[in-house]
Amino acid sequence: MELRHLRHFVAVCEEEHFTRAAEYLGITQSGLSASIRALERDLDAQLLLRTTRRVSPTPTGRLLLAEAQSILAATDGLRELVTDDHGVRGTLSLGTEQCMGVVEAAPLLHEYRERHPEVAINLQQAATGQLLDLVRAGRLDATLVAGPLDAGEGVRLLRITEEPLMLLTSADHPVDGAALPSALSEEEYVDLHPGWGARDCADRAFADFGIVRRVALEVNDVYTLLDLVHRGMGVAVVPRPVTRKPQAAGLRSVALPGPTRWRVALALPEAARSSAATRAFLHLLGEKHPIDDSHC
Repeated sequence: MELRHLRHFVAVCEEEHFTRAAEYLGITQSGLSASIRALERDLDAQLLLRTTRRVSPTPTGRLLLAEAQSILAATDGLRELVTDDHGVRGTLSLGTEQCMGVVEAAPLLHEYRERHPEVAINLQQAATGQLLDLVRAGRLDATLVAGPLDAGEGVRLLRITEEPLMLLTSADHPVDGAALPSALSEEEYVDLHPGWGARDCADRAFADFGIVRRVALEVNDVYTLLDLVHRGMGVAVVPRPVTRKPQAAGLRSVALPGPTRWRVALALPEAARSSAATRAFLHLLGEKHPIDDSHC
């Protein structure tokens, strides 16, 4: 039995799918299947039940899963104990929403790599809702998130900053800030898909206004959203940093009334002790941006 076999088995159980587990581990599906077969052969037991839709552990597999998770956690802890004075080692699994505008992952990770070249970095971009689920499940060490930020159980938030929401329109749109929020019900909107931080903020703001809005176009990235607003395909509600992007030049923006703010934070697992690699990232992030450890 090898540790990699246990790690592969845990990944399959957590993903409930061989293809997704292989993608997460960065190995081929055939290699993953061979690893699981080797583990079952070593233990002389069937560990997984396979169907066309999902994979689940057998009763024996459930017993092994709990022990394997403990073994892998202890192994990771031992690696930290023997980290020498020449630098941090291990892996940093980081998540982020794209185009946040306040905290950009690329320059942070570039400097992080220069300081800690022995750390393997895994970066995942997704919507804040999905990223929080990954942190809660232990699949990410930390993630940069944005939105109203009600993290719920299992996640600790370190607040970085907050910004107001803005109504963004084409240059020739007759927007009247004095008429807000009542005039908002007359517009068609371009927005991100639900789960993205900016979309969640906009939805909450309109719920506070008691206004039902029509989102005619849903997109997956900020730059497409800005292009559609330029073309008069709709108006958008965005955090203020989006209005400062070069692609937003020429658009009109008006501050949205109401209490809803777009917040940016770093999310960490609530109970787990952060690894040395994660603590090093926290230190770097704190150098660049003041971090508030109070409730976000």
